[in-house]
Amino acid sequence: MQNQLSPLVLSFGSSDPLGAIGIQADLGSFAAMGCHGLTVITAILIGDTTQICDIEPIDAEILIEQARTILEDVPVAAFKLGTIGSVENVSAIAEIVSDYPEVPLIFDPFSSAIPDQGQDSEDIYLAANELIIPQTTLLIASAVEISRLAETWREPSTEDTLALDVQRLIESGCEYVFVTGTASNPTEVANCLFDETGIIRHDSWPRLSGSFIGSGSTLSAAITALVANGLDIPDAVLEAQEFTNAALAHAQRFGMGKLVPDRYFWAREPGETQDLDQP
Repeated sequence: MQNQLSPLVLSFGSSDPLGAIGIQADLGSFAAMGCHGLTVITAILIGDTTQICDIEPIDAEILIEQARTILEDVPVAAFKLGTIGSVENVSAIAEIVSDYPEVPLIFDPFSSAIPDQGQDSEDIYLAANELIIPQTTLLIASAVEISRLAETWREPSTEDTLALDVQRLIESGCEYVFVTGTASNPTEVANCLFDETGIIRHDSWPRLSGSFIGSGSTLSAAITALVANGLDIPDAVLEAQEFTNAALAHAQRFGMGKLVPDRYFWAREPGETQDLDQP
C-alpha cells in the first residue's frame, strides 16, 4: 500500500552554506512540518555564523529552467519566495507563479543577514512591488521593511504610516500582510497580521536573549508548510510563531558568531542537545 504523499512545497531562495537562512533552512522547517521541500536557487551566498559576506545572483534563464522543469513534473501545495537576487529574477518568478494562481504564495523578501545590494536592492523591491506582491497570499516584513517598500510609491516620512502602507499593499492584490517587530516594549517581540479589514491577529512573545541568524527564515518557511498542510493563514501564522520561538529557545552555537535555530528540537530527548561551547 502506497503511503500518503507529503505536501510538496517549492521554495525560491538563496543557497546558504551554513544552512541558517535560505533554501537549506527552508528544507529543515518544511521537513519539521511534514512537508517535502522542492528548491529553486535564486542566488548563492558566501558566509558563516558571523556574517554573510557576499551574494551572487543566479542567471534568470537558469532559474526558469529549474522551476519549469520541476513544475511540469509534480504538483505543489505552496510557494515560498525569499531572497530574489536580481531584477531579472523578479520578472522570471512573477511569470512562473502567475501560471499557478491557485497555489498560495508566501513572500519573505527581506533578510537582515544578507548585505544590502545598494541600488540593485531598491530596483528589486520596486519590481517586486509591481510584479510579485499583487500575486502574494501573505507578505512577511518588519515595520521598518514595510516602510522601505512603501518608499517605492511615496516620499520618506517620519510619521507612523504603517497601517496606510499595509492597506496600500493589500489594495494592490496581496491578501495578507504579516508585520513583525511591532513591539514598543524591548522585552517583547510583537507581530501583527493584517487583511483588508485591518489587524486580525496580534501576538507577543518574550524576547529571548542572544543574537540569532535564521529566525525570519524559520518563521516564513513554517508558515508556508502549515498552509501547505491545509491551515488557513491566521492559524498558520500563530502555529509558526510558536514553532519559531521554540526553535530559537533551543538554538545552537555552531561557530564563533550567531546562534542558529534548532528546527528539530522536538525530535531530541531533553538534555540531548550538545553545547558546542563545551568540550
